Amino acid sequence: MDEVSTTALGVARVRAAESERGDALFDDPWAAKFCAAAPDRVPGGERTPLSLAFAFHAIIRTRFYDDYLLGSGCRQVVLLAAGLDSRAFRLGWPAGTDLYEVDLPKVLAFKQTVLADAEPRCRRTVVAADLRDDWAKALRDSGFRPDEPTAWLVEGLLIYLTPEDADRLLSTVTALSAEGSRIAFERGDRSYQDQAMNSPSMQRYSALWKGGLGRPASEWLAEHGWQPTEHALGPVAEGYGRPIRKETSSGFVTASRGAST
Repeated sequence: MDEVSTTALGVARVRAAESERGDALFDDPWAAKFCAAAPDRVPGGERTPLSLAFAFHAIIRTRFYDDYLLGSGCRQVVLLAAGLDSRAFRLGWPAGTDLYEVDLPKVLAFKQTVLADAEPRCRRTVVAADLRDDWAKALRDSGFRPDEPTAWLVEGLLIYLTPEDADRLLSTVTALSAEGSRIAFERGDRSYQDQAMNSPSMQRYSALWKGGLGRPASEWLAEHGWQPTEHALGPVAEGYGRPIRKETSSGFVTASRGAST
């Protein structure tokens, strides 16, 4: 598996723990199975206020993106850097949904060892490609239709890209997005990110970060024909019955292109 999968397994560990709660915001039965399949790669370590804050964000964003995808109105869905995402198997997709998971070949191969006997709840297609290369051709060759509205999920990917790669990725998404398409990704808290860069407990993650887009996401989206909406973490978490303990500027950005759904 690729080194970024260290993060994917860390998130799976968080999702597995959340799924065991009586008041869980989601149920991801495959998360624990991913961790069990690669026990020596599952991050552990000290539970610090900072690591707990990042875990909390991962829990809220999982539910937020679940709701975003199911409410997008799009029957074509693309998960970029899908990692160990199991949404194709655990969400109640509308009939006729085509879902594409794009990630590196080694990541998808590992994932398939766990999901081999699982049945997706939509038409699921895996696309092996490096998002720093010409992944758009691989996506189209797999059946993706650029003329159909698409719900894109970029989740926590952008911070692992350089500003140039992030700009190129989003430009490619824009070129592939018909009217009515949607997109969603992270809005990070710079102060938390700076703390993580200097925290031993977060080093396994922050060492992989490359900066991301380099400017406000909503600004970039508006300049490229999208209509963005900001979603602060605090109100989102409050709406799910999980109030935050410390104020943060992190959250999520969603946007529609052309006619919104």
